[in-house]
Amino acid sequence: MVNISLLIGAIVSWAIMWPMIEEKKGDWYSAKLSATSLHGIQGYRVFIAIAMMLGDGLFHFVYMLVVTISSFTKRKSGEENYSGEGSSEDYDKEIRNKYFLKDQIPNWAAFGGYAAIAVISIIVVPIIFHSLKWYHVLVAYLIAPILAFCNSYGVGLTDWSLASNYGKIAVLTFSYWVGLENGGVIAGLASCGLMMSILDTASALMGDFKIGYLTLTSPRSMFFSQLIGTAMAVS
Repeated sequence: MVNISLLIGAIVSWAIMWPMIEEKKGDWYSAKLSATSLHGIQGYRVFIAIAMMLGDGLFHFVYMLVVTISSFTKRKSGEENYSGEGSSEDYDKEIRNKYFLKDQIPNWAAFGGYAAIAVISIIVVPIIFHSLKWYHVLVAYLIAPILAFCNSYGVGLTDWSLASNYGKIAVLTFSYWVGLENGGVIAGLASCGLMMSILDTASALMGDFKIGYLTLTSPRSMFFSQLIGTAMAVS
């Protein structure tokens, strides 16, 4: 269904939408702009795609949050006998679920690690970029998980990361928030780098976990191997 929807979307967009928007050249946007300018037709292509993926990702984020809370509530009340496996699942999927869930990373480690990195960034980033205040970094770290989920969801469907486009949105948002007279350009670029690093890391890690799920590799082993590799690369 994903491939069919992508095919239909490509036909509708390239055969109907973009020719219609291109006819508005000089009315909706300047006719002097190049085809690759985000102020022209390319802006419609990019930001419509971002809006669709962001909306779809937010819907699935809220949906999964509701399902997870409901599942935990049922497990706590004893209404559901949770075994990590479904009786209707085939053997391969049962084995993959078993291996993937056996060595999963604890929630306290994930939340604690993210909080620790956020605290370090809140302290260090404003020292490096004086126009970016601590509350700007805090807001970026509060928004980043939602955008990271949406980006990872889009990467899983299309293998196309929109981290750079989310970064452009961060540039516009934080530059406007800080103000040009207060160093908004530097603040926007710094927030863009911060946001892109979070989103790219999240989408890459989710892709690695997907490969680990398919190859029966422990997610904890993959995480620590990447951690060791990153430390070796930095040193």
